[in-house]
Amino acid sequence: VQLQASGGGLVQTGDSLRLSCAGSGRPFNGFTLGWFRQAPGNEREFLAAIKLNGLGSYYANSVKGRFTISKDTAKNTAYLQMNSLRPEDTANYICAADGLMRRIVDGEAEYWGQGTLVTVSS
Repeated sequence: VQLQASGGGLVQTGDSLRLSCAGSGRPFNGFTLGWFRQAPGNEREFLAAIKLNGLGSYYANSVKGRFTISKDTAKNTAYLQMNSLRPEDTANYICAADGLMRRIVDGEAEYWGQGTLVTVSS
């Protein structure tokens, strides 16, 4: 199983970015994809999760209103639209997958990707 995160880069304060997380290597029917981030010296932080089939998404309070998660079920892909970026958003953004959203939210996902680096300059 592979989770390929992409879309990171260097941006300025106030800019937007859209990250992608594409899953491959197994059927993802019924799976949830989620996004985390980890900055140097910090613990991994849950951001958002979305069910690939059906309805259901969940956000961390810290990003509600600024980040939006969406999906393309046919492509086994989740997107994270990040707006009004701040220097404190600088981190490695990691995607994860699991059959249960609860396990994603708890940081106990079965599958993890390598991440994509986002740097926000002031």
